[in-house]
Amino acid sequence: MSAGLYDVIARRRDVRAEFTGEQLDPAVLERLLGAAHAAPSVGHSQPWDFVLVRDPRTRDEFARHVAGEREVYADSLPADRRETFRPIKVEGIRESGLAVVVTYDPDRGGPHVLGRHTIADAGLYSTCLAIQNLWLAATAEGVGVGWVSFYREEFLRDLLGIPERVRPVAWLCLGPVSHLQEVPDLERHGWRERRPLAEAVHHESFRR
Repeated sequence: MSAGLYDVIARRRDVRAEFTGEQLDPAVLERLLGAAHAAPSVGHSQPWDFVLVRDPRTRDEFARHVAGEREVYADSLPADRRETFRPIKVEGIRESGLAVVVTYDPDRGGPHVLGRHTIADAGLYSTCLAIQNLWLAATAEGVGVGWVSFYREEFLRDLLGIPERVRPVAWLCLGPVSHLQEVPDLERHGWRERRPLAEAVHHESFRR
């Protein structure tokens, strides 16, 4: 058994407040992107692309958009949940210094992608595997990753000039960190507890 792999999985965190603002070593970034690009994909289609965003003006514009969507979400919550949500930091867009925007191109691989005949979303799942590869590799390298999800896809598509057919799947904040939290943020802030594994395991059918 590879204890190192299990340790990385256990230590992985969604980073928000721990970015140091230091620049990421280009050699480390190349390794992380290489790990992402080595992910398995349906029909070996490799439907992902990686847009590297360093320009502070672009990141600032995106951060303002995210802040607006955060308020929309907060306003939709019941009062007690709103108070729990308020102190939770949901992004490190400015602090991280680098974003990797991961996209999914459904046309990659042509019209006859092997393995996508009955599951249209298999290419999207493949892109998520690339993200997980990058995230685990980053954890092994001591680099933080934060997945920002408070955005409208059409806004991000326009901001980065992403073609209409291509779907932006993730804005990942990436960079050196002071540390990784022992307990995930949403647990620490009382938003939600971790679900026990036993509740997620079913035998022979979903109902059992």
